[in-house]
Formats: sequence, structure tokens, C-alpha cells
Amino acid sequence: MTPTNFSLLDAFLIAFSVAIAFIMLQRSVRDAPFWRATVTPLASIIGSGFLVVVPLLAGVTGPLSVFAIIGIVLLSLWIGGAVRFTILHNEPVGSSAKTTAPMLERLSDISLAFAYVISITFYIRLMCGFVLTGVDVYSPFNADVLATGVLLFIGLYGWRRGLHGLERLEEYSVTIKLAIIASLLAGLIYNDGSHGYDLSDLPLPATSVWAALRQLAGMLLIVQGFETSKYLASTYKAALRSRSMLFAQILAGVIYVVFVALSMPLMGQFAGGSPNETAIIDLSRDITLVLPLMLVVAAAMSQFSAAIADTIGAGGVAEEESRGRLPARISYLLIAIFAVALIWNSNIFEVVALASRAFAFYYMLQAISAAVLAAKVATGRRRQFLMMSYGLQALVLCLIVLFAMPVEG
Repeated sequence: MTPTNFSLLDAFLIAFSVAIAFIMLQRSVRDAPFWRATVTPLASIIGSGFLVVVPLLAGVTGPLSVFAIIGIVLLSLWIGGAVRFTILHNEPVGSSAKTTAPMLERLSDISLAFAYVISITFYIRLMCGFVLTGVDVYSPFNADVLATGVLLFIGLYGWRRGLHGLERLEEYSVTIKLAIIASLLAGLIYNDGSHGYDLSDLPLPATSVWAALRQLAGMLLIVQGFETSKYLASTYKAALRSRSMLFAQILAGVIYVVFVALSMPLMGQFAGGSPNETAIIDLSRDITLVLPLMLVVAAAMSQFSAAIADTIGAGGVAEEESRGRLPARISYLLIAIFAVALIWNSNIFEVVALASRAFAFYYMLQAISAAVLAAKVATGRRRQFLMMSYGLQALVLCLIVLFAMPVEG
């Protein structure tokens, strides 16, 4: 039954969020180099994925969702190991020396820019869905129209004035998002404790193992974003970027697993139907009165800032790879136009699978690059182990590129 009155639980969750945000905004925390290096990958990993993971898994794996998310998190940690290896052993970005595999790195950057365009589309479309749901005027058409306007605003603003000033919002958006997620988890703990941990309403989907694996492969975007640490070399040293990236992955992974585990008793309402990008709001309405509004705020801020960051990143790659012939400011507008075209020619969950394939292709190239590096810098059994691990990883990612499919009822 949906709560209709403000309760002590609502008051507690608000106070809890404020307390978490207050602690995280202390100067000793927010100005610490390790935390600043962690914020960017963390913002990406727990951005869009956190909003859609429950309805996606409910339709694909049902009561096995905890095992599915653990598998996805472990896959991301494995992939992250290859990226961290290239961070630690490749030539620093901006160095005059050539990398060990310059063509692979260039192809990786181009594929990443393409993947960013897709993810920008996903972030903004998801943000618009949440905002419109929060004011009770949501429809797919309305969300597409609003997303078009937001994307064109970003493109035009970037073309005329640049977007670098908006990057300052990133740390505050991550803080608010984490504080609200902490309250959501607390609310789920209360809900599970009050009503019991009952999964009888969550059936096992009638789908083949192969189809389920293909759909799970299409969800790689959920844990994407850790690779941004690789492109922070102008500010942070390699060792710090590697450690902060691993910490961001572990923290985000724990949040994902705990969230899915606590949400499972409420996931029955999403099983057997087409996934909805605003389903988490419907889920939170069964817990307290204030959580839906808090989630709308968190979703809007996190998706907008993530889209801006990816726009800047994609524009920078385009400028670098064109050797300045395509300035970043013009790239911003072109990226927005491409994203608008995607909005009107695909649905939100088809975009998830498309972006997952694009990022899988980027990670595949990173795995190959890591294998090449391992052959040059490692010795003995460690060399053999790393080459086999990264080679197998490249094969797995190649399969994801080829066979990932959207989750749709």
C-alpha cells in the first residue's frame, strides 16, 4: 500500500540524507586528492545503471537477480584490471613518447567517443523520464521532446560558451546522489524488515539461458564509467588513478549488490512486462512518501552532469583525433544532433544494448592493448597469466559486441 502521510520514517530518511551529505561535503573529504580522483568514475558507474538495474534484472533473471548482478560486477572488476594495467604501464597521456600500441589506443579513443554519444542520449532521455514522472506528466513522446530540447541546449551552449564551468557541479551531484541512495537503502531495509523477505511474487522468467546471457551482456552499460580514470592524467598520477578507480568500482559494486538484494521482494511488480526507466520511482512509492521526490532530484542532477561530462570527453577526443580540424566547440553541437537522432530512432532500452556493445568494443581494445603491454613489461609466469587473462577477456568482450541484445518484454 502506498503511503499517503508524512511519517517518522520520512523524517528519518531526510535527516539521514542531510547527515551523509554534510559529512561528504566537509573540506577534509571533498578536497582530498584520492576522493576527487574517485568522484569522476564513481559518478559514471552509479549514474544511469542504478536507476534501471532493478526492472532490467527482474525481467531477465527474476529470483536469481542477486547472482546476476554479482556476475556483472565481477566482470566489470576484471575489465577494470586491464584498464588499470594500461594506466600503470603505458606511456602517460600527453607524453611525447609513443605508446606501445599507438594504433590500438587511437582506435580505442574513437570507439569511446562513439560510445559516449550513445551514453549521452541514454542519460538525458532517462533524466527526462524521471523529471516528467515526478510531475506526473510522463509519456514516451513528452520525454522524447524534452530530451531533444535538453540535448540541443547542451550542444548550443557548448558551441557558444563551452561547458567546462559545469564540471564544478560534478562533486556536489555525486554527494547528493550518494546521500539519497543511502536513504533509499535504509528505507528498503525498513521495508524488508517490516513485511518480511518474501520472493514468492518474483517468478523465474520463461527464457532460455542463452537469451538471458545475451540480455545480461546488453546491460554492460550499468557498470560502465570506470574507464574515465584513464583520461585524468593531466591532474592525477597513474598510481592514484589506478587506486581510486579500483575503489570506485568496489564501492559502486557493493551498492549495486546490496540494492538489488534489498529490492528483490518488491521486484515482482516488474516481472513479466516491458522494463520502464522510471520503475524505481514506482518502487520507492511503496516505501515512503518522500523517497520518490528525492530520487527525482538525484536522478536529474546525476544524469545531467554525467551527460555534460561525456559531451566534453567526446568533444575532446574528436578534437584530438582530427588534429584540431574539428574544434571541440563544434563537436559539442554535432554530438547533440547525433544524440537527438538516436532519441527519435530507438527506444531507451535499445540504446542501453547499443551503448553496451560500443563500450564492450572499447574495453575489448583495452584488453588487447593490456595483453600487448603484458608481453613487453611482465616476465615469467606472471607474463603468461596476464596475457591469457587479457586475451580471454578480449574474447568475452568480442562475444558481447556480437551477441548483446536489449532487455525487452
